[in-house]
Amino acid sequence: MNRVALLACLCVLPLAGCGNSKPGSNADSAAAAVASPNPTVSRYDSGPRAGESEPDEAQATRGSQLFKDKGCSACHAFGTKLSGPDLRGVSMRRTAAWMENQILHPEVMVKEDPISRGLFATHALQMPNQGLQPDEARAVIEFLKYQDHEAGLTPDKED
Repeated sequence: MNRVALLACLCVLPLAGCGNSKPGSNADSAAAAVASPNPTVSRYDSGPRAGESEPDEAQATRGSQLFKDKGCSACHAFGTKLSGPDLRGVSMRRTAAWMENQILHPEVMVKEDPISRGLFATHALQMPNQGLQPDEARAVIEFLKYQDHEAGLTPDKED
């Protein structure tokens, strides 16, 4: 019986030190990097948020039609998560440059951009390239901005 108790203590003692790292240690940093599904460092996402400027209503109308015609609503909605990310507040979280690159080159962004990789990890779904032209992508961005402005969202108040 004493051997069993000794063996149990020897197995448990090494585990007692697990998770006891000091704040800011490499172990904490590595764990935070793995635990964060949406890293925020991106070369395309520095600067003002797209939604900080007023939407162009004519372009927003065009973007709304493109959103429908290209089938974006099959994966995306506003205020609800479908198979893709919820788009409510996206123009308050991201720059126009990031959104344009994500719309025009999703297959490249998922390989090169940490935010896009994080979204892919979270949703397990690759956004398809819809073949939009840059002016069409900008119209879709105006539609996203319009949706956020209509919802009363601001960069410091997404919901």
